[in-house]
Amino acid sequence: MSLTFEHVHIICEDPHASARWYRDMLGAVIAGEHEVRGAPQIRVEVGGVLVLLRGQRPGETPVSTRPMREYEGYSSHDEWGTDHFGFTYRGDLLAYCEELRGKGAEFAVEPWEFAPGVLLCYLAAPDNVSIELVQVK
Repeated sequence: MSLTFEHVHIICEDPHASARWYRDMLGAVIAGEHEVRGAPQIRVEVGGVLVLLRGQRPGETPVSTRPMREYEGYSSHDEWGTDHFGFTYRGDLLAYCEELRGKGAEFAVEPWEFAPGVLLCYLAAPDNVSIELVQVK
């Protein structure tokens, strides 16, 4: 048996706006859209990862996750389940963050040195999703 990572699935208040955000901020490719069980589902590909963005299905009453917040020495959504997903950035992360900021991106956690030679930050994506960006020097 062999496992490979297939996708991240995000329930979105506005999946079309979320797809545009991933495209405009991270250079994602919008690879397709279908209706699945009464809700739009949009496939975006970013950094070699498939991200499925889907809307609210009939009968669902989704609630928003809490935004990430600072604690002493770390940041967290402070709830069970997925806290974030992350990408390695190969290049100058600080310059990339400034480029993202110029496009209107906001950061849940500003870039900081997590450990010697490891710079990271958390990008605030739609629907209170946090995306970690990591540069290892």
